[in-house]
Amino acid sequence: MKKELIFLGPPACGKGTQTNLLAEHFGYPHIDTGSLLRAEIASGSENGSIAKQFIDKGQLVPVWLVGEIIKNRLSQEDCKKGFILDGFPRSLEQAEMLEEIREHIDGDEEVDFRATYFDIEIDELVSRIVNRRSCPKCGEIYNLKSKSPKNEGKCDVCGTELTQRKDDNEETAHARFDTYFRETAPLIEYYKSKNELSSIDAKGTIDEVWERLLKVVE
Repeated sequence: MKKELIFLGPPACGKGTQTNLLAEHFGYPHIDTGSLLRAEIASGSENGSIAKQFIDKGQLVPVWLVGEIIKNRLSQEDCKKGFILDGFPRSLEQAEMLEEIREHIDGDEEVDFRATYFDIEIDELVSRIVNRRSCPKCGEIYNLKSKSPKNEGKCDVCGTELTQRKDDNEETAHARFDTYFRETAPLIEYYKSKNELSSIDAKGTIDEVWERLLKVVE
């Protein structure tokens, strides 16, 4: 049966790490909407060119255009057996759009669709964000409390000096959570009402969360 998986949860809850692991485990494409949009622009496609016009003006890419790009990507051959969608939907409007996209690409096919919510306390998330460090060269992510580099301040993979994002501070973190709970958290009730929601405890090590995730998606 075809699997279609999405993940819900606030910033720094661990969705990205687990999504990469799950994509490798199942062999399904990991559709990261941010990367997808950048690739579309780089390709010079009509949709990419339109998206670039908005970005160049400092404006958000319209939801309808993001939806069209996602629909085209999910219609490709490598998504026929399943996919893992990352970064979409982020609002009720986008959730309804995704449902229309799925009806278009799936038709009468039997599908196992599941939204998984990463449940975790805000204080834990703030701690993760302020202790997060990243490698500007290879993109490896570290946390000074739970996943510190072997050599202080240096990337284990390539040896580059680690950096901290300017917005990885407590004040900005709380503002991001306010936005999340205002715009995205209603999706929890949306998918719960459709009996399509699972929830996992997202606190703990990567391996501990991974074991919990497998139990709800396999």
